[in-house]
Amino acid sequence: MLISLVEYAKIHGRDPATARQMALRGGFQTARKIGRNWVIEDSEPYPDRRKVNDDE
Repeated sequence: MLISLVEYAKIHGRDPATARQMALRGGFQTARKIGRNWVIEDSEPYPDRRKVNDDE
Protein backbone atom coordinates (compact mmCIF):
# COMPACT_ATOMS: atom_id res chain seq x y z
CA MET A 1 0.00 0.00 0.00
CA LEU A 2 1.33 3.45 -0.88
CA ILE A 3 1.73 5.95 1.95
CA SER A 4 3.15 9.46 2.03
CA LEU A 5 6.87 9.84 2.52
CA VAL A 6 6.21 11.95 5.63
CA GLU A 7 4.18 9.14 7.19
CA TYR A 8 6.87 6.61 6.20
CA ALA A 9 9.55 8.74 7.89
CA LYS A 10 7.48 9.01 11.09
CA ILE A 11 6.95 5.22 11.19
CA HIS A 12 10.72 4.65 10.92
CA GLY A 13 11.66 7.44 13.36
CA ARG A 14 13.41 9.57 10.72
CA ASP A 15 13.21 13.20 9.74
CA PRO A 16 10.90 13.69 6.72
CA ALA A 17 13.44 16.02 5.09
CA THR A 18 16.10 13.29 5.23
CA ALA A 19 13.73 10.72 3.71
CA ARG A 20 12.82 13.20 0.96
CA GLN A 21 16.51 13.74 0.14
CA MET A 22 17.01 9.97 -0.05
CA ALA A 23 14.05 9.71 -2.42
CA LEU A 24 15.44 12.50 -4.61
CA ARG A 25 18.77 10.68 -4.84
CA GLY A 26 17.19 7.32 -5.66
CA GLY A 27 17.76 5.75 -2.25
CA PHE A 28 14.39 3.96 -2.21
CA GLN A 29 13.20 1.39 -4.73
CA THR A 30 9.48 2.16 -4.51
CA ALA A 31 9.43 5.92 -3.86
CA ARG A 32 7.86 8.04 -6.58
CA LYS A 33 6.51 11.51 -6.94
CA ILE A 34 2.83 11.98 -7.79
CA GLY A 35 2.21 15.63 -8.51
CA ARG A 36 4.09 17.41 -5.76
CA ASN A 37 3.77 14.61 -3.19
CA TRP A 38 6.18 11.74 -2.58
CA VAL A 39 4.71 8.29 -1.93
CA ILE A 40 6.37 5.00 -1.03
CA GLU A 41 5.33 1.41 -0.34
CA ASP A 42 4.79 0.93 3.39
CA SER A 43 6.58 -2.44 3.30
CA GLU A 44 9.90 -1.04 2.04
CA PRO A 45 12.60 -1.26 4.72
CA TYR A 46 14.54 1.89 5.61
CA PRO A 47 18.06 1.35 4.20
CA ASP A 48 21.06 1.38 6.52
CA ARG A 49 23.88 2.98 4.55
CA ARG A 50 26.35 3.40 7.40
CA LYS A 51 29.88 2.43 6.51
CA VAL A 52 31.78 -0.11 8.54
CA ASN A 53 35.39 0.64 9.43
CA ASP A 54 37.27 -2.61 8.78
CA ASP A 55 40.60 -1.20 10.01
CA GLU A 56 39.81 -1.72 13.67
